[in-house]
Amino acid sequence: MEADRPFHLYIADADPTLRDMLSNYLEKQGLTVTSISSVDDLLHRTRHLRPDLIVLEAGLSGISGAQACELLQSEGFRVPVVLLAATEQEAQRLKDETSADDCLGKPFSVRELLSHVQDVLRRASFVPGTPMDTRRQVPIGDYTFVVSARVLRRGQSVRVLSSVEYALLTELTSNPGVALTREQLLAASHTRKDAVMLRTIDASIMRLRKVVEPEPAFPRYIQTVRGHGYMFVPQEHEHWQADNATNHAGGAALVS
Repeated sequence: MEADRPFHLYIADADPTLRDMLSNYLEKQGLTVTSISSVDDLLHRTRHLRPDLIVLEAGLSGISGAQACELLQSEGFRVPVVLLAATEQEAQRLKDETSADDCLGKPFSVRELLSHVQDVLRRASFVPGTPMDTRRQVPIGDYTFVVSARVLRRGQSVRVLSSVEYALLTELTSNPGVALTREQLLAASHTRKDAVMLRTIDASIMRLRKVVEPEPAFPRYIQTVRGHGYMFVPQEHEHWQADNATNHAGGAALVS
């Protein structure tokens, strides 16, 4: 688990004594830990700053921890999650029914949790831009994004994408119609060792638009979501463009 900075974990559990104990132990092992008491706080924080892993009590009140795990996945947040269940039996059930990377039933030792956390972090290591489905071919204007070949094709011409361009386009097209934050796109396109800032994403998006957009100043496919990030709008959503233009005329458009 060598890196230029410590792995950052969120621990979300309703029991403050347990949270403090786990946080203190994991921090002594060289991890950075943020202690969280509610699902609402967890979702808010994750949407603004993506952690390396979430340790999450499955039975948190309101939206349960298990439901929060599924919600984050549906929003495009590829954050590894270790669910803490009330019993071993419940942990086994959650392994079968949720997208959590691991489940641990109570009671457990702090050393046991550390072992699970280390294992999940090890398995979650990836090369930025690794696609979810390499068989996909995505039409983008006059181009076709061929995921397996890491290229944009237009007729007989082929443009090979850089690693960052490929990572960004893969993340965007894997989540059509979903507003992705700059933090999400940064995590998908750069390694943890890269010293980059959020505005790097804006510059990379501008370069992509110059390639795929008929009018880069008025993007059709890679839309800006004001105050949030970016969204890929597929070609089949032609009606969306008209709706957006109407909203923009009224001054109420969220996406431009």
